[in-house]
Amino acid sequence: MIENSQSDSKVIQPTSNPKRITLLTKPRLILRGVLIALALVTVYSLVTLDAGNLKFSDAFQSLGANLQAMFLHPGVGQDNWSLLLRALTTSVALAMLTTLLGAFFAFFIAVFSARNLVPSWLATSIKAVMAFIRSIPTILWVLIYSVVMGLGANAAVVGLTFHSIAYLVKAYSESIEETSADTIEALKASGVGFWPIIFQAILPSIIPALLSWTFIRFEINFANAVAVGAAAGADDIGYYLFMASGFYFNFHEVGLIVYLLLGVAIVLEVVSMKLRGHYLQKN
Repeated sequence: MIENSQSDSKVIQPTSNPKRITLLTKPRLILRGVLIALALVTVYSLVTLDAGNLKFSDAFQSLGANLQAMFLHPGVGQDNWSLLLRALTTSVALAMLTTLLGAFFAFFIAVFSARNLVPSWLATSIKAVMAFIRSIPTILWVLIYSVVMGLGANAAVVGLTFHSIAYLVKAYSESIEETSADTIEALKASGVGFWPIIFQAILPSIIPALLSWTFIRFEINFANAVAVGAAAGADDIGYYLFMASGFYFNFHEVGLIVYLLLGVAIVLEVVSMKLRGHYLQKN
């Protein structure tokens, strides 16, 4: 008995494995290779850069003067307050319209892309299409629809809505998939229909998440509306920002427009926090 206990108490020494465990996996090696290649390209570009008669001291001095004109001395410039405020309202309305349209269509598409509600092949197919749409930047969709529909607000609305749907379908479907499949099966077994399950069981529990994602997309659409204003000819605040900076070189007006955009962004964030807090407390 003593010999058996002694033999059992012996510590088993680990055998040497010929295959050493390494943290350098294939994805990490690829990532390191890409980073090294980018670093080499950057160094080569800096070394071979033809600066010409560029004087860095004068360039930084000019940059400081432009920043001072923008942020310390903002002004209306060649436009007027009513024109800029109307253009800003157009940008907010464009972002709101495209977000509401995108949220409406995205919710119903997301229902059929949630794996706990529909067959896996259907959910995977819809998500693959939405991923393809998301992979193309919003500005390109707006330009595509500008070619088809012509310059104007219509192309901006369709392009922003198209990308918003693809973005929100992913967010909404993931929120829906957080509902337990057992709960859904129990409701189906008790005779509850498909849409009553959606609107009476799933939707009330995910409203805070839907609001959060929708407001995030609203902020993105507002930024995109400013960016595509000049490209699509939507006559919003982005058009006047482009004209003030690229044509008139009026940095005073550029600074004023930046402050207006910052003010809208702060208001949107406050409203988003209030709504999310209201629904979280209610639930």
